[in-house]
Amino acid sequence: MASNFIEEIKWRGMLHDVMPGTEEHLLSGMQAAYVGIDPTADSLHIGHLVGVMLLRHFQLAGHKPFALVGGATGMIGDPSGKSAERNLLDEATLRHNQNALKEQLSRFLDFQSNEDNAAILVNNYDWMKDFSFLDFIRDVGKHITVNYMMAKDSVKKRLSAEAKEGMSFTEFTYQLVQGYDFLHLYQKHNCTLQMGGSDQWGNITTGTELIRRIAGGKGYALTCPLITKADGTKFGKTEGGNIWLDANRTSPYKFYQYWLNTSDEDAEKYIKIFTFLTKEEIEALATEHKEAPHLRVLQKRLAKEITVMVHSQDDLDNAIKASEILFGKSTSADLKGLNEKTFLDVFEGVPQAEVALRDIEEGLDMIGALAAKTGFLGSNGEARRELKQNSISVNKEKVKEDYTITAADLINGKYVLLQRGKKNYFVLVAN
Repeated sequence: MASNFIEEIKWRGMLHDVMPGTEEHLLSGMQAAYVGIDPTADSLHIGHLVGVMLLRHFQLAGHKPFALVGGATGMIGDPSGKSAERNLLDEATLRHNQNALKEQLSRFLDFQSNEDNAAILVNNYDWMKDFSFLDFIRDVGKHITVNYMMAKDSVKKRLSAEAKEGMSFTEFTYQLVQGYDFLHLYQKHNCTLQMGGSDQWGNITTGTELIRRIAGGKGYALTCPLITKADGTKFGKTEGGNIWLDANRTSPYKFYQYWLNTSDEDAEKYIKIFTFLTKEEIEALATEHKEAPHLRVLQKRLAKEITVMVHSQDDLDNAIKASEILFGKSTSADLKGLNEKTFLDVFEGVPQAEVALRDIEEGLDMIGALAAKTGFLGSNGEARRELKQNSISVNKEKVKEDYTITAADLINGKYVLLQRGKKNYFVLVAN
C-alpha cells in the first residue's frame, strides 16, 4: 500500500497548491507523476532540487516518477517568472545536457529498479520534433481559447504595463506545448499528475484542461512553494552565480559552505525540504539548536546530509577539513591534503604574490618571503619584529627567522600559505 505522499510533503512545507481530489487519487493505488526540468545547462543547480525531492518522496511513497527533460520547451523558453526571452539551444547540446542530468538525477531517483515504480527519464523533444506546426495548431491549439491562455498569470505579467519587453508568439504558445506534454504522458504512460513550482500552476492546469477536452480524462496538479530566503535575497545564488550540483562548477567545499552559512530561520525550513530526516529527528535537532544556537546544530546537519546526498561522504569529510583550516587547529598535512580547487576556494580573496619557483627550490628566506620579495608585510624590519614575536606561520606551523621555505613546503606543487597572527593570510604562488 502506498504511504500518504501529500501528508509527507505537507509537514515538510513542500505543498503550495493541490487540485481537489489529488490526495484520494494517490491513495487509491500506484500512480505516475512528472516534473519538468529545464536542460539549458549540463548540471542541475540547487533551485532544481525541490522538484527532484518531490519526485523522490513520490517514489518512496510507492508511486512512479517521471523526470521530463524539456528538450523542446528548452528550445522555446518558459515565460513564467521571467522578464525576457532566453537563448535557444541546438539538439546536440540538449542531448549532452540530458545525459548529464540523468546521471545527477540517479543520485536521487531509482531508475534501475525492477519494481513497477522505477523512475523514467523522458525528453519532450522526442515527441515534439516530428509534430508539424499545422498538426499542432489543428490537434492541440483549437481546444484552448486565447481568452483562457490570456488569463494565466505568467502571460498577464509579461503583457502588463510594467513589463519592459512584450511577449513573443513563441513564448505565448509555451503553455500549450507544456500542456501537450502532460496529455502525451497521460495517454502513453497513464501519468495523471504534474508537479512543479508555484509559478507553474497556470501551465500545469492547461495540461489538465487538454486531458479533459481531448482525452476525456482527469489530470491532477500539485505545486510546491518557490524557495525563498528569510533576508529576501535569492535562494541558490551567490556572488559567483548559481550553486550547482556538478563538482566542477561548484566545489563540494563551496556547496557545503552554502548550506552551513544559512540563517537559523532558513536552516529550520530547509532541513525539512532538502533532507530525508524524519519529523522526530528534525524536531529533536530544532530543540537542540534552540538551546545552543551558536553551535549551529541545524546548519551542520543540513550541510552534512545534503553534501553526502549530492556528492559523497569523502567530499563531505574534505569539505569539513577544509572549513576547519580557516577556523580550527589544522596542520601542514591537512593543507597538503586539499586539492588545488578546494585550496583556492578556501583562500578565495586572500592576497597573493608570485615568486620564482627557482627561488623556492634554492631556499627562500623568511624576510624575502614576508617583505622583500612579496610585500605581505611593509618592511624587512616589520618582518623581523613579527618573527621575533612568534606570530608568523608557514602552512599553519609557527616559524622563526632562521626558517627557509623550500620545495617541500609547496602545496599542490605550487602554493605556500603564510600567516600573521590568527587572521592575516597571504598566498605565495610559485611560477
